[in-house]
Amino acid sequence: MAELTRVLIVDDHLEMAKTLADALGDRGYDAVAVGSGRAAIVRLEAEAFDAVITDLRMADADGLEVLATARRLAPERPVIVMTAYSAVDTAVESIRRGAYHYLTKPFKTDELLLFLERALGDLAVRREARALKSALKQRFSNASIIGRSKPLLAMLDIVERVADSPLPVLITGETGTGKGLVARALHGESQRAGGPFVSVNCAALPEALLESELFGHVRGAFTGATQDRRGLFVEADGGTLFLDEIGELALPLQAKLLSALESGTVRPVGAERTRNVSVRIVAATNRDLQVAVREGRFREDLRYRLDVVTIEVPPLRHRREDIVDLASHFLAASKVRHPRSRVERLAPAALERLMLHGFRGNVRELENIVERAVMLGRAEEIQVTDLPRGVPEPAGGSALHFDGELIPVRELQRSYARWALERCGGQKGRCAEALGIDGKTLAKWLSVETEHSERENGHEVERS
Repeated sequence: MAELTRVLIVDDHLEMAKTLADALGDRGYDAVAVGSGRAAIVRLEAEAFDAVITDLRMADADGLEVLATARRLAPERPVIVMTAYSAVDTAVESIRRGAYHYLTKPFKTDELLLFLERALGDLAVRREARALKSALKQRFSNASIIGRSKPLLAMLDIVERVADSPLPVLITGETGTGKGLVARALHGESQRAGGPFVSVNCAALPEALLESELFGHVRGAFTGATQDRRGLFVEADGGTLFLDEIGELALPLQAKLLSALESGTVRPVGAERTRNVSVRIVAATNRDLQVAVREGRFREDLRYRLDVVTIEVPPLRHRREDIVDLASHFLAASKVRHPRSRVERLAPAALERLMLHGFRGNVRELENIVERAVMLGRAEEIQVTDLPRGVPEPAGGSALHFDGELIPVRELQRSYARWALERCGGQKGRCAEALGIDGKTLAKWLSVETEHSERENGHEVERS
C-alpha cells in the first residue's frame, strides 16, 4: 500500500491549522497541525514531511525560520506560506528564500490544494529527471565498460581525465574493440551528459547524403529536398557528436568539417547564413591517419585538429583477463533476448578455449560467439562443442607437433615470440620472464629488420 503524502501545517491559531489539516485529510493527505513555529521546527527535526504550509507571523518563531529549517533539512521540499494582506512584503521575501508560493488570507481550501498539488508535481518531475539523468550517466559512463585489466584501466583513466574538456578526442583501435562505447563513456562522464549524444558512421553514407546528414539542408537545395533539415551538428548542439570511421570521410567534407570545428558554425546545404553550434567532437577510426595523410587521403590540418587527445582502445588479446567478465555479461544479455534458451553458464572447458582464442574481431567477436552459443545450446552449460570452429585446442591438451615446409630457426623464433607476446597481453616484460630470456633477446627475436638486411646482402650469417 502506498504511503500517504505527509504535510505539516503551521499556524499560531491552532484551530485554523486543524481546519486545514482536516480538509487535506479529506483529499487523501496525512496532514499534521501544530500551533507554533517552534513546535514546527521540533517536528521537522524529528520527522519526515513531504511539504510544509506555514503562517508567516508567529510569536516564538516566524514563518521565515520555519522555511529556513525546512529547506536546510530537505532543500527540495516545497514550502507554501500564508500571510495577511498587510505582510505581503514579507511573503515576497519568503519566495526569494525558496518558498514555492504564498497565499493571502483569507483563501479558499481549493486554492491551497491547487498550489500544493502543483508543488508536489513539480518535485516529482525534478526527481524523475534526476533519476533518468543518473540512469543515462550509468549507462553511458565508465561503469558500462566491463573489465579490470591493466590496459583497460589505463584507458579509462584517460577517459575520466579528458571527459570534461571541450577539445576533440580521437579514439583509435581495431574493429570490434568498442570505440563507440568509449565515445559514449566520454559523453556520460562529461558536463554535457545531459545533452544529446549523436552518432554517425562516416563510411555508411555516400558523400552527398553525408553532407546533408551532418550539416543539414534547406528546402529546394537539391532534387528531393522537399523540406528543411537541421543536420546532426544542430541536433548535437549542447552535447556530443560522434564521428565513427572518420578516416573514410571524403576530402571535400573534411574541409567543411574543419571549418565547422574552427568557427563553431555550420552552413546547411543551399543556405546563405551560418548557425552557431556548441558541439564536442569525438571521432574514431581503425586506420592510421598519419599514413592516410601521407597518401593524400586525409587532410593534415584536420588530423591535427581532431588528434588533440588520442585514446587507444586495447584489443581483446591484450586484455585476456577481461574475457571471463565479458563473456558472463554477454551471456546474461543474450538470455534476455532469448528467454527460451536453457543456457545458464559457460563450462570451464569452454572458458578455457575462449581464453586461448586470438579474437581478431575483438569484443564484438566474443559477443557473437556467446550469443550463438546461447541460441543453439541445448543444456544449461555452454560446452566446447557449442563454440564455433576455429576456437583453438587447449595448449596443454596435446604434445607439440610440426607440419608443413621447413622454415629457418630465426623465423620460428620470431613466430613463437609473437605468439607468446599475444598470450601475455602484449606485456614484453611478462613475456620475456615466461620464456626464460631477457628483454633484449625477446626484442631480437621479434625484430624483422635483421632478417631483411641479411636477405638484402644475399647471404645468411650464423650466430652463436
